[in-house]
Amino acid sequence: MIKQNLHENWEMHTAGWDDWQPAQVPGTVYTDLLRNGNMEDPFWKDNENKALALMENDYEYETIFACGTDLLSCDSVLLRFEGLDTIADIYVNHEYIGRTDNMHRTWEFSVRHLLHEKGNSLRILFHSPLAYIREKFAEAPTRGSEDAMDGFVHIRKAHCMFGWDWGAHLPDAGIFRPVSLLGIQKACLDSVYLRQEHRAGYVRLKPQVHVRIVKDRVAGDPVELHGQDSCCSYRITIEDPDKSKRVFDGSPEEIVIEDPRLWWPNGLGEQPLYTVKTELMCGDTAVDEKIQRIGLRTMTMHVEKDAYGESFAHEVNGVQVFAMGADYIPEDHLLGRTTSAKTRKLLKDCRAANFNAVRVWGGGYYPEDWFYDICDELGLMVWQDFMFACAVYDLTPAFEENMRKELADNIKRIRRHPSLGLWCGNNEMEMFVKEGNWVSKHSEVRDYLLMYERVIPEVLREYDPVTFYWPASPSSGGSFDEPNDPNRGDVHYWDVWHGNKPFSDYRNYFFRYASEFGFQSFPCLSTVKTFTDDPDDFNIFSYVMEKHQRNAGANGKIMNYMQQTFRYPSSFETVLYASQLLQAEAIRYGVEHFRRNRGRCMGAIYWQLNDCWPVASWSSIDYTGRWKALHYYAKRFFAPIMVSCQEEGWLTQKPDMNREHFEFEKSIRLNVTNETRKEQQVLVRWAVRNQKAEIFSSHEELVCVPAMSSVWLDKVEFPHIQIFDRYVSYEILQNGEILSEGTVIFSLPKYFAYADPGLSCRVEGDEIVVRAQAYAKSVEIQNKAEDLLLSDNYFDMNAGEKRVRILSGEPKGLRLRSVYDIR
Repeated sequence: MIKQNLHENWEMHTAGWDDWQPAQVPGTVYTDLLRNGNMEDPFWKDNENKALALMENDYEYETIFACGTDLLSCDSVLLRFEGLDTIADIYVNHEYIGRTDNMHRTWEFSVRHLLHEKGNSLRILFHSPLAYIREKFAEAPTRGSEDAMDGFVHIRKAHCMFGWDWGAHLPDAGIFRPVSLLGIQKACLDSVYLRQEHRAGYVRLKPQVHVRIVKDRVAGDPVELHGQDSCCSYRITIEDPDKSKRVFDGSPEEIVIEDPRLWWPNGLGEQPLYTVKTELMCGDTAVDEKIQRIGLRTMTMHVEKDAYGESFAHEVNGVQVFAMGADYIPEDHLLGRTTSAKTRKLLKDCRAANFNAVRVWGGGYYPEDWFYDICDELGLMVWQDFMFACAVYDLTPAFEENMRKELADNIKRIRRHPSLGLWCGNNEMEMFVKEGNWVSKHSEVRDYLLMYERVIPEVLREYDPVTFYWPASPSSGGSFDEPNDPNRGDVHYWDVWHGNKPFSDYRNYFFRYASEFGFQSFPCLSTVKTFTDDPDDFNIFSYVMEKHQRNAGANGKIMNYMQQTFRYPSSFETVLYASQLLQAEAIRYGVEHFRRNRGRCMGAIYWQLNDCWPVASWSSIDYTGRWKALHYYAKRFFAPIMVSCQEEGWLTQKPDMNREHFEFEKSIRLNVTNETRKEQQVLVRWAVRNQKAEIFSSHEELVCVPAMSSVWLDKVEFPHIQIFDRYVSYEILQNGEILSEGTVIFSLPKYFAYADPGLSCRVEGDEIVVRAQAYAKSVEIQNKAEDLLLSDNYFDMNAGEKRVRILSGEPKGLRLRSVYDIR
């Protein structure tokens, strides 16, 4: 096959206007207008409103290109679009060739008969997504999330582009993925699927190779190739992780790999990848080839009745894995700004925080190929939602046909990746449809069941019968059977945050797999300054700050939780810092509880990993890539070997200090969790200290923790402890190294009589040495630019010194603060 990219010489303009300007492909309307100075930054203050108005227009893209004689001599030529967003009419040499209506699909058109050697034109007219959804909504007022614009369900476009409770109204458009011409001689490869059968000491690969054969200058529908069908065969070359190669000719029906190197999730082993080159042979000539990387592993969900209900756990190579990670949303509202480098940094930050999983949320779009490649390399299991979220749909024949093609395109593209953990039908729709949300007619309930319990399973049976399928998130298995049951399947839990419950409410539940739970915070001041530089806006209740807060009333909710936890912060910057500590403490409280109950609970995927613009949200990494306090906490609460404390105190028992008989239990019960495949022996230590960190009593013991398990220590009660000036520190050590540590107090944090820790620091090479003169809670180290990335941050420390490595950023203008400074 001959491939000619069509990425050069593009221009674009507003349809009907004479405002032609240079365009970049791949790219988008917004990024082209920005690059050419023809729109204002849509993230600045409330410029979102102006940017939204621009999408009332249609936009046209055009390029002029030449074709080589080798391309023109091919039997067939396809014009291939890997991503068009979204309603677009296509013209080649002024002849209309078709319309696209789904950004989630790959589109191909046969164009050999239209092409010349020179002076070819390709023109794409993008129609206004706003006009389109208004028209369709007027015809059929099908509804979905109230945070998105009316009619968003009628267009196969990332739903969150029309607004979400963390996203702006920025429905961009354009050629957001590569466009090319494909010259085909006789036949081409459509897809290569290598099914794996694992046996003791070897893996058997069974290739399924589909080809498209040219007839009358048109590439036909894909057919599976067997032997020498149609004068074609395939040859497979496998390069193992050590770069040794083996060649298999003559359309092999199976390939045996002896002594396979297995792929494991992060923390459980390595991620060796095998490179597979498949060549399509016509006689002795290779007419096409596909190169892909695979990992050898088994992966499914372990679902089995047990004493608690029904288990729900990732099972990799026969080992049940506790999933640790977060929910991933699109990385930018402007798709023209996404890059593999940006994605790699984000996912490396996940691995650095001990993630072994990410969930791709169903209200965005299917990520780029590089996303899955990087997850393969880093050992991040992918929970992959199909792109349906918080809405109901009319399953018309046209919608079903479009849906089936979308599914097939993405299943064939993604299925080979060892990181692919499961397919999931949708986000939150089974739960909401059962409750009657957005449902106005019985057919919408019927169509729900048809889409997720008939159509998707049928397509998966054809294209990927091996990967586990789950009908919705949350779900207990489908058919509206208590989809958010805490004892089965996966759960979305929002009573902490949306329900205003205290952090301790997490302990009332022992979910089998928590796939969504979260708590909001603000980004740091430097990130806030990327959308406003006006000091009058530096108030969380200002218009601009609330314009960058899409969850109604959430800024007040943060302050409500803050008054329960900390003293009243006296500056805007302190509010930002305190909000991040609230978020981190809330999620820590949940995750540590879930991990202590490993076996019953087997997944903690918090909402959410990242942002698509600078905003107050549930993210642990903000839009600029800065780690919030939560991401540093995640590195600790997702540590492979972790100690945590189930305390009893004011946080766990309703505090009413003015009640006559106000008495409450004061105790700790430590737990060590081992998410490795080896037994671990650790030294557990705890100590009762005063606010100056002086020790009053202590204890230590050796604990043996079996692989993939958690072990409880005995409860220790402190009935007479002074709750306002005594705390407990705890840690585990191995070979003299502290693996995990923490502290706990028994009063409300805001009442604890912190002594001034007198924080100071010095820089020694690539380390910052922090010194405290007293107990310091949630110590933040930051430079002037607020762009430091450290080996640890927002940590508790006793009096003394702590060394932290500088991973990136310059240690200039360093400042330190702790909970003592929230006042």
